[in-house]
Amino acid sequence: MKAILYKDKKPVLCELPRPEPQDGEVLIKVHAAALNRADLLQREGNYPPPPGVTQVPGLEVAGTVEACPSGKLKKGEKVCALLPGGGYAEYACISEGMTMPVPENLTMQEAASLPEAFATAYLNLFGEGNAKAGETLLMHAGASGLASVVIPMAKVFGLRVITSVLSEEKKRAVAHLGADAVIDTSRESVPAFLKREAERGHPVDIAIDCLGDNMLGESLPYVNRGCRWIVIATLAGDLTEIDLRNVYMKGIRLIGSTLRSKPQAKKEEILAALVKTVWPKIGAGLLKPTVCAEFPLEEAEAAQQLLYDGKNVGKVVLNL
Repeated sequence: MKAILYKDKKPVLCELPRPEPQDGEVLIKVHAAALNRADLLQREGNYPPPPGVTQVPGLEVAGTVEACPSGKLKKGEKVCALLPGGGYAEYACISEGMTMPVPENLTMQEAASLPEAFATAYLNLFGEGNAKAGETLLMHAGASGLASVVIPMAKVFGLRVITSVLSEEKKRAVAHLGADAVIDTSRESVPAFLKREAERGHPVDIAIDCLGDNMLGESLPYVNRGCRWIVIATLAGDLTEIDLRNVYMKGIRLIGSTLRSKPQAKKEEILAALVKTVWPKIGAGLLKPTVCAEFPLEEAEAAQQLLYDGKNVGKVVLNL
């Protein structure tokens, strides 16, 4: 089968043996694979696959069942799946519990954009963040693939949403996501904006932060009591300075979170919750992933370059 491997930090198209499903597994004929920032980190050598997992990158796919030894899934059935790796390939093998049915009215490209992003969104909004209707969420990097899921998901469940972007152009590009407020960081700092929001009665209750850097510590004076500040990456910088008085006086919880490191049983629990609580909203047309660009598998490098350059608004997908 055709698959991508990293060689000298470059994605290279290779021929690899097709994986064979064992008991409790399913073999998927991949139709589309979505890209994630984790793919770039793996490419740079900073986010290796878990022990025993293929070196082929790719954490989320959609396709059809090719084989399932248990018979629980039938050949030809449309599924999307959360993978520990292996998505950039014509076939992917995964435990049955890591698959989900493709929601009605979605293309394979849209379905491929669901598993990693929607599971990460659900984990951090409702698992780590314990989000409730009426609360205010800060979601950084509003033009990212994850934000394109988190923002509408939070809105569907009744939260008020603030997001941040790098320019006026990006602000216009994310308008369709429906955030209540958008910070253009080329014109105003995040802490200054949050200070004004707090004075208007909208202090942040939950933050999903993929940036880190000095902005984190400088923002904490303006969040609500009991704020859950969830750090999922530090793309802007690993270090920040925190006045710990804000932490204990306001009962702020600083939470580190990654989906990939969670035990499989926890991931299966998250996927089951998605199918139960979120899939009906997708089926009703209330929630839909944003696919901004599609590339063939052999153009994986060009596809990843969109993420490196920050030019994507939503998900980038490889077609197989």
